[in-house]
Amino acid sequence: MPQLKAKSLEMRTPQATKTAVLVIGGAEDKVHGREILRTFVSRSGASNAHITIIPSASREPSIIGGRYIRIFEEMGAKKVEILDIREREQCEDSYIQASLEGCTGVFLTGGDQLRLCGVLSDTPAMDIIRQRVRSGQLTLAGTSAGAAVMGHHMIAGGGSGESPNRSLVDMATGLGLIPEVIVDQHFHNRNRMVRLVSAIAAHPDRLGIGIDEDTCAMFERDGWLQVLGKGSVTIVDPTEVTHTNEPHVGATEPLNIHNLRLHILSHGDRYHLYQRTVLPAVYRVSS
Repeated sequence: MPQLKAKSLEMRTPQATKTAVLVIGGAEDKVHGREILRTFVSRSGASNAHITIIPSASREPSIIGGRYIRIFEEMGAKKVEILDIREREQCEDSYIQASLEGCTGVFLTGGDQLRLCGVLSDTPAMDIIRQRVRSGQLTLAGTSAGAAVMGHHMIAGGGSGESPNRSLVDMATGLGLIPEVIVDQHFHNRNRMVRLVSAIAAHPDRLGIGIDEDTCAMFERDGWLQVLGKGSVTIVDPTEVTHTNEPHVGATEPLNIHNLRLHILSHGDRYHLYQRTVLPAVYRVSS
């Protein structure tokens, strides 16, 4: 019976689509197996990949962009280029728009998520990226700050190590590529559980996604996300929350939140963004 159940679940597992959105918790392996970056290149077309790197979040865009160029070229991508966008006005340049229209993969580097949103949000360049991601024409990846911007509501900063409270998390507006989620990165590495819970208490219509370093939540177009890498992806699901005092307490007073659901996922596990169901990796391995 266990084998039959495993095979049945395996058959129900969605097949990987060509394009995806890779949300990376930062500090991804760039030297050894480089599984996450290899998956990005593969989903972008492998040897036919045309990858555009946007290092706008970084204070040293040419340095960090150059490092990813070398990595993606070593992996066999056909074409790799940097769009060194530092001012919003550049997003109207025909060269930048042509690059975003023609590439098969876009990679958003780490740095400062507020800087990245300040440059890209509500621009023609961002409209192109969003439209092509939604139509399945483009694979998108973002690491660290590039991951934080994925939701409509974005964690811009905050603290850790205290009881959940409103002052622990600074919120801003993200790029809205996966508007249903609030993403936090470097998650367990920097003890950020309480600030994600604090963010979800304020926005209980969203789903919290906490991603560890060298770990990726890869979102497929069919609604499933799959975990890649060495760490965990933490899902904070407020769907069944019965009470929170968040609207009624001061900024530094402890929050309560009742009936919050929590999932800790590791490599190979899947979670459905809309059905709010988990598919463990073990059930997808045939005997």
